[in-house]
Amino acid sequence: MSLLNSTPEGYKSGFVALIGRPNVGKSTFVNQIIGENIAITSPVAQTTRNRLRAILTTQKSQLVFVDTPGIHKPHHLLGERLVQSSKKLIGEVDTIVLIFDGSQKPGRGDQFIVNLLKVDKNLPVLVILNKWDLVNKSNCKDRLNEYIDFVDNKDWPVFSCSALTGNGCDVLVESISQSLPLGPYLYPPNLKCDQPEEILLSELIREQILLNTREEVPHSVAVRIDRVDEVSMDKNNSSDLKKTAVLATVVVERKSQKGILIGKGGSMLKKIGKTARLKMQKLINGPVYLELFVKVVPDWRSKPARLSEFGYEGK
Repeated sequence: MSLLNSTPEGYKSGFVALIGRPNVGKSTFVNQIIGENIAITSPVAQTTRNRLRAILTTQKSQLVFVDTPGIHKPHHLLGERLVQSSKKLIGEVDTIVLIFDGSQKPGRGDQFIVNLLKVDKNLPVLVILNKWDLVNKSNCKDRLNEYIDFVDNKDWPVFSCSALTGNGCDVLVESISQSLPLGPYLYPPNLKCDQPEEILLSELIREQILLNTREEVPHSVAVRIDRVDEVSMDKNNSSDLKKTAVLATVVVERKSQKGILIGKGGSMLKKIGKTARLKMQKLINGPVYLELFVKVVPDWRSKPARLSEFGYEGK
């Protein structure tokens, strides 16, 4: 009998969309509950571009979390496609987890998302006030009531947590599980992510670019994995020891950005490559050789053909 068809009686499973404005901590939340760095994180807003499916399997349920790009006002074709991706997902999942930055008061962007979700009155929605560790203890009750009044929906339970420390996340997982329908395993129980290996590798590189360049090259960068090969660690091929060779191209929009990425004497590119390679080795569980190339493609974020080449498809 297939393992996917041998789930326990009363088991629950389903898809859970993480919705919210940029930089509210959706990717950090995913990594916290899965226990691994599956989604890339950085202090830069709009870090997430690809729909990432992270899988948490417990004795009672299997939760498939879909981490989406933050909903924001787009300024180019790439931004439009990212927002379209998030909106389209709303009608395709079993439960919505609406994440706010609880350390801040709700704003107009938050209101836009709340109004968007209220269109489907039958969709289960759980509200999370993330970054609760940054809220002054004396203000917690007032801030919680402020958001309860803000969402103005008795059917939307409101929780607080810190995705960074993990405080409150266990209670959330249990509440999300209860909102799911009865169903079998959707993925093998030992699987934690369904993204292709090349996507995960490219995201690890892009994460290091965001962390090391911050505002200098933020969203003008894309990463394409050109080749992934298993090669012998012995020059004479007399050993079975293998390492994974990864060749990748980093695309930017301007020559000045290329200069920043490469750095003086190639120092920045070496730093990015070293940290990305170490993370790749943890992902692959083996030695990795990483070679990076930087290419300038002017205005790539506004060109449909280029967006498709880098995996950002439209409707």
